[in-house]
Amino acid sequence: MRMTPRDLVDRILYRDADCLVLDKPPGLAVHRGPKGGQTLDDFLPDLQLEGPILPQLAHRLDRETTGCLVLGRNPAALRQLGKAFAEGRVTKTYLAIACGHPGEEAGVIDLPLARRSHDRRSWWMKVDPAGQPSLTRYRRLATRDGLSWLALQPVTGRTHQLRVHCAARGWPLAGDKVYGGDRALAASPSLLLHAWRIALPRPRQAPLEVRAPVPAAMATFIAALGFNQSVLETLPDIL
Repeated sequence: MRMTPRDLVDRILYRDADCLVLDKPPGLAVHRGPKGGQTLDDFLPDLQLEGPILPQLAHRLDRETTGCLVLGRNPAALRQLGKAFAEGRVTKTYLAIACGHPGEEAGVIDLPLARRSHDRRSWWMKVDPAGQPSLTRYRRLATRDGLSWLALQPVTGRTHQLRVHCAARGWPLAGDKVYGGDRALAASPSLLLHAWRIALPRPRQAPLEVRAPVPAAMATFIAALGFNQSVLETLPDIL
């Protein structure tokens, strides 16, 4: 489904003079790439609203990942946001449907990651002892019929980190065409990974916390498995 400018503006979850947080829909790439199609770049003039300049991305989400995406609305704010992301001072909590069951209710995945190829056009990643340190916290929210509903927090911010870490532990994310194999594609035709909550540090103020509603594809899965979204109301900030 093609997005219209009105569609995307209606998905703004929060905005002030410095930033806006968008509920990114599935299938919208944040930058132009070889696959073509609509990208967030196409809509930046519409997301400018009354701001003095075009907003710019403070971080990235994969094309099929949904949820909280932060943009800076002026150069100073963009620098501060970029620094906060780079220093790991932004807390991001994702929801995902995984194929398989983590053995523990909660834990940490500590596996270094590197690119599979030196081709600069490839973003596929792999676990590699010589790669960059990569750390993910997880919590199992519910399990049934060979599937698990997970909350995931990337402590580091490597490309495809959550997808590679979960696949490496034996529970790939449903719908993951790159890392999940046949089991993941049998579970879902699309990736079920959602940037549900983000907490941004602010000078001399409490962190800004924004949540994106669970998207329809994931909500349908959760309901069919008998999971209850009320568990999210008591999910701790740090897993």
